[in-house]
Amino acid sequence: MSRDPVAALDRVSVSFGDVDALRDVTLEVPAGQVVAVVGGDGAGKSTLLRALVREVHPDAGRVVAPSKADLGFLPASSGSWAALSVAQNLDFAGGVYGLTGDELAERRARLLDAADLDAAADRLASQLSGGMRRKLGFCMAIVHSPRLVVLDEPSTGVDPVSRIDLWRMIAETAAQGAGVVMSTTYLDEAERAGHLVVLDDGEVLVQGSYDDVRAGFAGTVTRADVARRPEWSWRRGRARHEYWPAGDAPAGLEVVDPDLEDVVIALSLVRRLGAGVGA
Repeated sequence: MSRDPVAALDRVSVSFGDVDALRDVTLEVPAGQVVAVVGGDGAGKSTLLRALVREVHPDAGRVVAPSKADLGFLPASSGSWAALSVAQNLDFAGGVYGLTGDELAERRARLLDAADLDAAADRLASQLSGGMRRKLGFCMAIVHSPRLVVLDEPSTGVDPVSRIDLWRMIAETAAQGAGVVMSTTYLDEAERAGHLVVLDDGEVLVQGSYDDVRAGFAGTVTRADVARRPEWSWRRGRARHEYWPAGDAPAGLEVVDPDLEDVVIALSLVRRLGAGVGA
């Protein structure tokens, strides 16, 4: 691992009873970078994030992370209190970290402006739209300027305008020096991150920058109305994409330039079906 990451997992494994949620996962979070964790349901994304914020303890391996005073966490829930107003939510979160007076007022004003929530400052959180409430939760997670920000699917179910606002604030937070780790179901978002971690069934399939992940992907992806081997295929629009790990696609099939969705699905199929097939 590098010398001074903001946070890191070193060969971490976590189990819940007979279920292995993470297996031998290693990850670094550099200062000033966004790390995106992607994978399907049950891949281990939330467990990885909860390990970073010490909500779960590993069965093996080591977690390196700042103290709670230097952590900001937005869970998959809204991250705010429904019965408090927008301003009260921010004041309460700031107060937990010792912010008071002019300093708290300045940060509240700055964050509400960045999130376009100024006009809603006196509105109850329960009266906000889903997108507005997620933006409020993000503001609460960073009100104390933490070194590490951990976000569990911050933009899932959020309207397009609020997604743009959220991504702008996430990027600005990293640009100001924080390490940001976020899980996401949107692969177009993951492509913007400085580092990708692709999880499947608790294991890391691949990680690195998007360019590195894409350049390291071997094999061939083809497109057809009907797949030759259905178990190695997936639907994309009205057609099916099919993965040939050895690059031995039959002549006459349309070869496509795989995007991140194709890469993630293909690597997952290799893990589940490959039995020794390299990808």
